[in-house]
Amino acid sequence: MSLTVTISDEILGTIKFPREQIESELTKEIAFTLYARGMLSMGAARRLANMNKWSFIEGLAERGITRHYYDSEADEDISYARSCK
Repeated sequence: MSLTVTISDEILGTIKFPREQIESELTKEIAFTLYARGMLSMGAARRLANMNKWSFIEGLAERGITRHYYDSEADEDISYARSCK
């Protein structure tokens, strides 16, 4: 299933992005919002936004969105850090 959202020209004209960037920027904002609300995982939100992991994480920071960080990820990070010694 796919979804198309229609936004009137009147509204599009008020968005403060160059016309050629509106679609990608709105898609990113939707992805960040759904992630922030816990409705999408980071992987799904990144795919929707068409962003790599680090760019997405930077975007979270720019928007003041707390990254969802689980114990299993912390364990992986600690194991990786110990293996680098």
